[in-house]
Amino acid sequence: MRILLTNDDGIHAPGLHALREALDAIADVQVVAPTTEQSGVGLSITYLHPLMVHEEFRDGEHFGWAVAGSPADCVKLGMLEFCKSEPHMVVSGINEGSNAGINVLYSGTVAGAIEGAFFGYTSVAVSVSTDTTPDYQTTARQAVSLIERIIENNCDPGSLWNINFPACTPDGPRGVKTTSLGVRRYRDVMEKRHDPRGRPYFWSGLDPVENHDLEPGTDVRELADGYATITPLHFDLTLEPEVERLRNVNWKL
Repeated sequence: MRILLTNDDGIHAPGLHALREALDAIADVQVVAPTTEQSGVGLSITYLHPLMVHEEFRDGEHFGWAVAGSPADCVKLGMLEFCKSEPHMVVSGINEGSNAGINVLYSGTVAGAIEGAFFGYTSVAVSVSTDTTPDYQTTARQAVSLIERIIENNCDPGSLWNINFPACTPDGPRGVKTTSLGVRRYRDVMEKRHDPRGRPYFWSGLDPVENHDLEPGTDVRELADGYATITPLHFDLTLEPEVERLRNVNWKL
């Protein structure tokens, strides 16, 4: 099996390195990841200036390609330039911090997986909560186990999966649950502060558990309860029932 691996925390992130090591046991892995952190960039792509790249080495051996761009840029370049043979799967992560609920739409990690799904390949995003210090090696091994289950139970090319792990504890996750996205956000936060000269600046609050309704069966609820979650996603935003309902409307300009 051949896997294209990316992330949004950057090519030097410990989560990426741990996942690369764990995936090496089941696949030939090609890393194409951002040069610097790209958290929250969503599906942005670079087209107003060139994409600069350089080759990264570890212990004198090729590790991957660092791209001065977004996770979507990385997957495009991986597919079109750096993968010597067509990959079977795209994996994005391990992200430092969960990507659950509405925050999935902002996530660069999930965007890397979405770009892989655009190309027609099974794609998986992997994230872990930072409520405690992440154990990336253990999380990576558990993520690979879930990825293997996805491969065994999924035959749809271009399918898209979002995996989240709860805060790391000595006992590990309470289990794994298949969930929906928690899309009911009951509040958002923009924290106002002042610099030493009295000028205002702001921090955006994007905590998925604190800002969402914890509805049963959703990723944010099950993560809060200590479970790892798997959420099947799709990127077609069409509201099909409305298309059918409005198909015969005589629209006028």
